[in-house]
Amino acid sequence: MGRFFDARERRFGGYIEEYEPGDVFRHWPGKTITEAEDHMFCMLTMAGSPIHIDRKYAAGTEFGRNIVVGTFVYSLLLGMSVPDISGRAIANLGVSELKHLAPMFHGDTLYGASEVLTVRRSQSRPEQGVLTVRTDGLNQDDLKVCTFTRSVLLPCRPAGAV
Repeated sequence: MGRFFDARERRFGGYIEEYEPGDVFRHWPGKTITEAEDHMFCMLTMAGSPIHIDRKYAAGTEFGRNIVVGTFVYSLLLGMSVPDISGRAIANLGVSELKHLAPMFHGDTLYGASEVLTVRRSQSRPEQGVLTVRTDGLNQDDLKVCTFTRSVLLPCRPAGAV
C-alpha cells in the first residue's frame, strides 16, 4: 500500500528515490474555473467552439449552458500536479489515456490527485529515473471529470543532498 501526501507538506517535486508505487498526492489548492478564464483559454488556443463561448448556443444543447473546454481542465490538472510530481523534472516524456469523463461548468471547482504507478531507473541515463503517475480530476461534488497517465524524467538524489 502506498503512502499519502498532502501538497502543503512538500513543494516542487522530489528525486526519483522519493516515490513508491501506490503513493497518492492530493494536489492543493483546488481551482474554481471562471467564465472569463475559460473564454480566454479558448481564444488563446483557437478552440472557440460555441459550446464553450456562446451562451445562447449552449442553452440549446443537452447541457443547457456552456461547458469548460477539456484542454483547459487537463492543463489545470497538469499544472496542479507540478509541485508534487514534476517540479524537478528534466523532461516530460509523454501523456497517455487522457479521458474526459464528465463536463465542468463555469463556477465549478477542480481538485486533483496523482497516484504513482511505476518508478524505475533510466537505463540510458543512470543518474535519472522515470516516474509514471495517473492523475485524476474531480469536481466539487467528487465526480471524476478527467483522468490521464503521464511519465516524467526525474533526477536521482545527488550525493549529500537532503
